[in-house]
Amino acid sequence: MSHAILDLVQQVMSSPWLYLALFALALLDGFFPVVPAETSVITAGVFAATGETNLALVILVAALGAFSGDHISYLIGKKSAGRLREKKAFVWARGALAERGGLVLVVARYIPGGRTATTLTMGAVRYPLRSFSFFDAIAASSWGVYSGLIGFFGGMAFENDPIKGLLLGLGIALSVTAVVEIVRWVRKRRAIKASPERLPADTSV
Repeated sequence: MSHAILDLVQQVMSSPWLYLALFALALLDGFFPVVPAETSVITAGVFAATGETNLALVILVAALGAFSGDHISYLIGKKSAGRLREKKAFVWARGALAERGGLVLVVARYIPGGRTATTLTMGAVRYPLRSFSFFDAIAASSWGVYSGLIGFFGGMAFENDPIKGLLLGLGIALSVTAVVEIVRWVRKRRAIKASPERLPADTSV
């Protein structure tokens, strides 16, 4: 079974349409986050270690697709501001945006669901497009490099067994996501504990 899966994946990786598919998946992931864009880029990175794909091209098309998808999400947010304002993710992203500015877009790239919530919010609050594009270029590029290199180093570690290389790459990506979430949770707990307790209202007459 594993050989059949490996043969199928190798056929996909050697297809001339691979880079267009990576671009499309990264683009769709910007506003339809159930698309497995990161997994696809990591997989392509694994096979770059065996020469099946071109690592630089994998990173480039992934970053360009992510950049384009984020801008589509930004425009959707701009058109749907009224319907987004009460959503929990929107409230979180708006608060983070007010606290850290455009850098939150870079950080949110590595938080599950954070990317789409942030890009939608930035559109909804009319965040300046020029500044959005600047920070998004950093976010998309870092994500493309991160995903591609994770796969590439996983592929190098298991050059004769790409499936194990892929599992290693995905494991690293999941670990990074888990660490980010734990750090975010700890910081949130500390902020809650550090905030001054509200005094009871004076009801005396």
